[in-house]
Amino acid sequence: MNNISFAFILTIIAGLSTMLGTIFILKKKNENIIVASLAFAAGVMFTVSLTDLIPESYNLLINIFPKFPAIIYMLIFVVSGILFSIFIDKYIPTDNNLYRVGVFAMLAIIIHNIPEGIATFMATNTNIMLGISLTIAIALHNIPEGISISIPIYYATNSKFKAIFYTFISAVSEPFGALLTYLFLSNYINDRIMGFLFGIIAGIMIHISMYELLPTSKNYNKLKLTYLFFILGVLLMIINHFVF
Repeated sequence: MNNISFAFILTIIAGLSTMLGTIFILKKKNENIIVASLAFAAGVMFTVSLTDLIPESYNLLINIFPKFPAIIYMLIFVVSGILFSIFIDKYIPTDNNLYRVGVFAMLAIIIHNIPEGIATFMATNTNIMLGISLTIAIALHNIPEGISISIPIYYATNSKFKAIFYTFISAVSEPFGALLTYLFLSNYINDRIMGFLFGIIAGIMIHISMYELLPTSKNYNKLKLTYLFFILGVLLMIINHFVF
């Protein structure tokens, strides 16, 4: 098997791991599940932004710019991501808060997964072991991202099909990023572009975790459960960061 075929397999595995987040919709409806799942997903997304996306953005940009301009560019694109997320948020239906959170999570994760697919595909083509490590790390945080889509959609619509379908759309965006790279982008992707993209994605993820997922969990007035699972999400990603 050549590196290209293996790269596609790894991006498919990483993307479809998002679907594991739908297993909780098979449980009997329980308010504690949505409180815990939203808080946990918020902790994961927030920590991924701080420990992975922002440092990776800086590390890529410092290959092109001196240290101080690299920091400034990184911050500009993080803030741009937050502002873009706020802008998108205004155009999502507000009649059902949980449905809005689920749709918003899906859009944010699609935007997040496409560059991840690009990065995994390119890393695997360069170094298979690096690609495997990256796939494991991505898969671990994709599961809570699947939860952040499927649980709100299921509770809002009472439809398992919609919850699974919306999650699947976000899942396939990862191999779609790999396919785009293979067909069109491999000659154009560089450290500058990936650095900017990771900064924007970090901003989007920070906004959705701190201004959508966590506040929605807190709205159920089970603050101990909210904070417990938020901290668990943070700890999981910190451990994942040092292990992989």
